[in-house]
Amino acid sequence: MREDLFQATQDLPIPRAEVFAFFSDPANLQRLTPPWLHFQIETPTPLPRGEGAVFEYRLRVRGLPIKWRTLIEAYEEGHRFVDRQIQGPYALWHHTHIFEDLPEGGTRIIDRVRYKVGWGIFGRIVQALWVRKDLETIFNHRKKVIAEVFARPE
Repeated sequence: MREDLFQATQDLPIPRAEVFAFFSDPANLQRLTPPWLHFQIETPTPLPRGEGAVFEYRLRVRGLPIKWRTLIEAYEEGHRFVDRQIQGPYALWHHTHIFEDLPEGGTRIIDRVRYKVGWGIFGRIVQALWVRKDLETIFNHRKKVIAEVFARPE
């Protein structure tokens, strides 16, 4: 099965250091995840940080219980980090989080997800019917939450 790419971009009028600090705190992942996924972090606290950190999650996708384990395989303070699924529903899940300064000030967040569904013909059907749409819905929710988190009173 071929690899797919999903990308989302969001600009914020907030300094990169502040935005990166929020995203690099694994406790904030639950806040960024839509409630309909029933997302739970199962890794005991205090949560690890940085390259080599492993996280375990539990969620429900279309009613199906899923266990998911990810590894932070790259971490560049203030600039980017990469999480890769090491156990879960995908044949490949490789999520790069990039944080760039905007010329006029503020931060551009770029999420680049390379993924493969797997499961042969069944996976191709699932991909066509749900996966891409679900990713768009999840990242739209995330974009809304991020805008709320970083809203500045005028």
